[in-house]
Amino acid sequence: MSELHLSSPEILHRAIARFADVTVLVVGDLILDRFVSGVIERISPEAPIPVLHGRGETLAVGGAGNVVSNIVSLGGKAIPVSALGDDAAGRNVMRMFAELGVDTGGIGQTRDRMTSSKSRFSALNQQVLRFDEEDVRALDAVERAKLLADFRTALAGADIVILSDYGKGTLLDGVAAELIAICREAGKPVLVDPKGRDYARYHGATAVTPNRKELGEAVGRSVFADDDIVAAARELIAANGFDFVVATRSEKGMSVVDAQSARHIATQAREVFDVSGAGDTVIASFALALAAGADRAAAAAIANAAGGVVVGKRGTARLTADELTGALFRSHGAVHKDAILDTATAQRLVTTWKQEGLTVGFTNGCFDILHAGHVSLLNAARSQCDRLVLGLNSDASVRRLKGPDRPVNDQHDRACVLAALASIDAVVLFEEDTPLKLIEALQPDILVKGADYTVDQVVGADVVQKAGGRVVLVDLVAGKSTTGTITKLRARSGT
Repeated sequence: MSELHLSSPEILHRAIARFADVTVLVVGDLILDRFVSGVIERISPEAPIPVLHGRGETLAVGGAGNVVSNIVSLGGKAIPVSALGDDAAGRNVMRMFAELGVDTGGIGQTRDRMTSSKSRFSALNQQVLRFDEEDVRALDAVERAKLLADFRTALAGADIVILSDYGKGTLLDGVAAELIAICREAGKPVLVDPKGRDYARYHGATAVTPNRKELGEAVGRSVFADDDIVAAARELIAANGFDFVVATRSEKGMSVVDAQSARHIATQAREVFDVSGAGDTVIASFALALAAGADRAAAAAIANAAGGVVVGKRGTARLTADELTGALFRSHGAVHKDAILDTATAQRLVTTWKQEGLTVGFTNGCFDILHAGHVSLLNAARSQCDRLVLGLNSDASVRRLKGPDRPVNDQHDRACVLAALASIDAVVLFEEDTPLKLIEALQPDILVKGADYTVDQVVGADVVQKAGGRVVLVDLVAGKSTTGTITKLRARSGT
């Protein structure tokens, strides 16, 4: 795919739309996450400890499995390669992967290996205990041979590779280095979510994705400011042959650093409930975006927004493309006014708005030369809804409707001017003579047109009303039209 550069949120949403075309090969430690909720009402008579009355439990695939789950949830394809125990926890992991539609052919199960599991006990949404069951050991010769063979087979169909190291044994004893060498030979990018202080084991990887604390531990000193992050990242790049480093920085966002440049991306303020698995979401979304053609900074902006969403969830959370689209629009604020969205991206955005309980309005037109009548119409339309989508006729559509001399301003210029208005939340171009297909795709709650129409004349009115929405006709400013403006200009120029 061609590379998409970070010039506007349009680029970010275009990358998300390409996630469905991306296959990510994920190798690492699979963990069963168990979440037990309950209430504490008394102290045990057996010991001075609280008694948790269980009210329910949920299971999730953690570790590298959470990376897989996030890739699938975001619309991509994930191929896991790992080793599991042939035990109850391992069978639960395999069952949940099957429910996700994930191919588990690259996961070996043996009775000699114990599947790592983490049980978290919570009361009133506050974690009171974590109970880990694991036996950390490297792969034996048979397990290692199978993993490498499965990896080579899967690599041919993968666009990018993630090594998710949770330190449970899958990537120990040189396995990570061997996998990276295979990727380099095949020309496939490989991203590593690292564990421990020795990054030499990941030598030659395309990039590593440590958090700020892990980055400091890797270089043996604390890192806080931008300059500290850059210096530490470049030290790792020089020592280990990485192309770049992606450092996550909690409330301060994310930094993408290579030997020549650095980009710091601020995070969106958000209430934090649980950071469990946030790093998994970050590397999953970053890998998808990078493989979808986004450049490093654009991929980091997408991953940054993704991480901001999952820390607002409880447990081992995963993210959908709709949630990510909504988060990007919220995080960019006024910057999103430069965006010209395609129909698929607009659909995801409208879905997200509706899930948040917002009413979505729609209006349309050519808007060739913007005038007071247009602004009045759009302000009136916005007053009827929480979010307003504007369907804009393409240049070809305008020519068919208005004649060969129109439009005066091309579709990009018209869209940019309209998107800069406070009343407009998204602009979507359509090629047809009418916006009917766009209205059918977006299913707005409210359809707004000028009062020079009657309801039965409004294209898409029946679609909106059938879905329980309504049509609103607003008064127009008398004497204001693009045709009238053009006529005045020609009269003054004598043409």
